[in-house]
Amino acid sequence: MFDRKRILLDLYSRLYNAFGPRHWWPGDSPFEVVVGAILTQNTAWRNVKKAIGNLKAAGILSPDALQHLPVQDLAAVIRPAGYYNIKALRLKHFWGFLFQKNGGDLDRLLAEDLDTLRGKLLSINGIGPETADSILLYAGNKPTFVVDTYTKRILFRHRLMPEDVSYDEVRSFFMDSLEPKIAMFNEYHALLVHLGHTFCLKKNPKCRECPARGWNDE
Repeated sequence: MFDRKRILLDLYSRLYNAFGPRHWWPGDSPFEVVVGAILTQNTAWRNVKKAIGNLKAAGILSPDALQHLPVQDLAAVIRPAGYYNIKALRLKHFWGFLFQKNGGDLDRLLAEDLDTLRGKLLSINGIGPETADSILLYAGNKPTFVVDTYTKRILFRHRLMPEDVSYDEVRSFFMDSLEPKIAMFNEYHALLVHLGHTFCLKKNPKCRECPARGWNDE
């Protein structure tokens, strides 16, 4: 039986020493983080950045503006993010929920406790676990761990989890092993994303140069 806490802290140290702080999530406000979390589904961040830039340039990056903007007009503005018709609907679903349940007050919504808020976010059409946890961690400053395909790939290749592991199993793996520290969960997720993006590639991974090489050797 391996020591999960020791292994995960060792990996964190290796990645932090190799990459340094990632300063993630980029966003000028919790509101912008929420928008980015929804737009980044199935696309690269550079495309999300363009879409958010369009929203800012049009002067509609606010809850009230997005709530009243027709969905087809919103889709046109966020086109660079890809799947823009679907994502426009998801943004509208989120803001519809926010106005119906919290009078459009995002701060009031994010003030709720972690488990209650996570359940509410997952009830919104188009908000899955990764998006919900991104909103909770990066916009709400809640101690939850965000899991993505990079995280699953890294754990599988280092023989810590099976390839077909579920989202909640991976999330629990981190949250049950580590202290619930918001700053660390934030940094850890960003470091894993960077590792997956630069070394632990889906095809032709750079294992020999990887800073995590040998991390799980006993």
